[in-house]
Amino acid sequence: MGRRPARCYRQIKNKPYPKSRYCRGVPDSKIRIYDVGMKRKGVDEFPFCVHLVSWEKENVSSEALEAARIACNKYMTKFAGKDAFHLRVRVHPFHVLRINKMLSCAGADRLQTGMRGAFGKPQGTCARVSIGQVLLSVRCKDTNSQNAQEALRRAKFKFPGRQKIIVSRKWGFTKFSRTDYVQWKSENRIIFLDAMDLLQTVSLEELF
Repeated sequence: MGRRPARCYRQIKNKPYPKSRYCRGVPDSKIRIYDVGMKRKGVDEFPFCVHLVSWEKENVSSEALEAARIACNKYMTKFAGKDAFHLRVRVHPFHVLRINKMLSCAGADRLQTGMRGAFGKPQGTCARVSIGQVLLSVRCKDTNSQNAQEALRRAKFKFPGRQKIIVSRKWGFTKFSRTDYVQWKSENRIIFLDAMDLLQTVSLEELF
């Protein structure tokens, strides 16, 4: 029996149903890697950031997330270089999908009970996405900005519904705008906590 199409589970109808001690036997998610590329590059290396934002409230299967990650990563690796970007998947498939298997062979009516006891068994996982939620984010240098937007445009075709590509005003994956970041860095008001995107701003009085 093949996998039921994800269009059957696209609408968000019920409450979240995550994996727990009451919900066992859940198959592994198809997507296992959420950060691709040069994830250890410093904040100064990749100032440009672009997001793929969902424009619908829906379920996105783990298969769709993995397909979009592969498509975006493949395009960026080919046209920008494997050392020239950092791709991050921003949603995680924690919601468990169920299926009530039905027999379709001859004499099936004597073997099954129809819709009596129809609470299904786990079939897969998906992410519950709301309007305006970021699905994928790419940070890179300004010279590769067009490649990053084209990579996300190709990743759009792996998702159901509507998405928009939005160029961020922030510096990379940080929460600071580009103008503020440049100004604070020139004033030595930024402290690097580690090689990742963790930053902390302090006033000049707190440094002494």
